[in-house]
Amino acid sequence: MSGSPERPRIGRLYGRRRTGRPARLTAVGTGVVALVATMAVASLDRLVFGGLGVLFGIGYLLVCFQLAVRVRYADLLAAPISGPIAFAAALLLFGPVTSTGVTAQVVALATNLATRSGWLFTGTGLAAVIALARFVAQRRIHRAR
Repeated sequence: MSGSPERPRIGRLYGRRRTGRPARLTAVGTGVVALVATMAVASLDRLVFGGLGVLFGIGYLLVCFQLAVRVRYADLLAAPISGPIAFAAALLLFGPVTSTGVTAQVVALATNLATRSGWLFTGTGLAAVIALARFVAQRRIHRAR
């Protein structure tokens, strides 16, 4: 117990003061997060329920919401684009395929996209609406200055 007492580091992260703003994702980061999170939800749904169902759809909606909220302003267009790509990749890896071959994979992917189009369009639309709202709000802020 020598010298001066230690000062608490409340609100500090690695010596820097936190501003309270959330960390923003770049366009590449948005794609990576979309792919990893959608694959995780798809694998969990397949592991627990034996196939892609409601858990996958709800998880995809949550992923799309988070992407649209956390992407940087300069990369707003990445949010509604990266979600459907991750959705299709998850269907390609975890969706049911009845026979082997490239043609069977393409037909299975098209069938899975068609049968789950409600989730796909809802998640993509959600991300697009949030990104558009953020764009309009930011433009109004810039015009007011």
